[in-house]
Amino acid sequence: MKKLENEKELVKKALKVGSVYAEKRGAAQFEPTDSAADRMLYIYRLLVHDKLIQPLPEEQVSQKSIQHKLAIWASKLDTP
Repeated sequence: MKKLENEKELVKKALKVGSVYAEKRGAAQFEPTDSAADRMLYIYRLLVHDKLIQPLPEEQVSQKSIQHKLAIWASKLDTP
């Protein structure tokens, strides 16, 4: 898995956009005390469920692979 050039910024963007998506969809209500790892996992699972991203094989699901997958998803979004 090759790290993207601006992966850190893309992960932040994915968290922001993914949180808004989950809340508008009525699937989640994130609290300020929720950890970024928990948010990422939930957003990843929601996007997989909605067939917006391809799922990773279950044995490959890790914090790092989820971050990478969400960064790729964010890089394909039109919003800044």
